[in-house]
Amino acid sequence: MGEQAEISTAKQAADNELVLAFGRLQGAANRLEYVLGRALEEECGISHLMFEVLLILGRAGEPGLSMRAIAQEQVLTTGGATRLVDRMEAAGLVERSEDPGDRRGRLVRLTPQGEETAVAASRVHVENIRRYFLAPLPAEDRGRFAEDLRILSHSARDILPRLP
Repeated sequence: MGEQAEISTAKQAADNELVLAFGRLQGAANRLEYVLGRALEEECGISHLMFEVLLILGRAGEPGLSMRAIAQEQVLTTGGATRLVDRMEAAGLVERSEDPGDRRGRLVRLTPQGEETAVAASRVHVENIRRYFLAPLPAEDRGRFAEDLRILSHSARDILPRLP
C-alpha cells in the first residue's frame, strides 16, 4: 500500500487505502461470522461463541480450564464467560468440577455431549469454511493468506492487556 497524502477531509478519510483495506477485512469477517455462525445455530443448535468455547476446552483437555482462562481466550469479561458457561452447562455441553490446584477454584470441562457437539459442529464449520472462506480465493494464495491471518491474530493478541 503506497504512501497516502495527509488526510484533511472526510472524503480523503473515506478513500484512504488503509482505511478501506481494514474496512474490507472487518466487513468480510462480520459477514462470514454471520453466515458461518448461523449455520452452526441451524445445524448444531449452538452459537458461534459456544462453539469457540467448546474448541478452547477441547484443546485444553483434562482437567479443564478456569473461568478466567476461558474469558482471556475469548476476550470476554469473567462475568460474560460465567453467563455463557452457565448456558452451556444447562445445555449439557460442559460441567464444572473442583480445581485440584486451588481448593476455592472451579474448572470447566467438556461433557461427553459437549465432545460430540464439538465434533459435529466442527464438521459443519470446516465444510462452510471451505465453501465461503477458501473457495473465493485463488488456490495458490490460500496458504499465504492463512499464515498472514495467523500473524495478524497473534500480533493483536499480544498487544491486548491481560485480565487481572
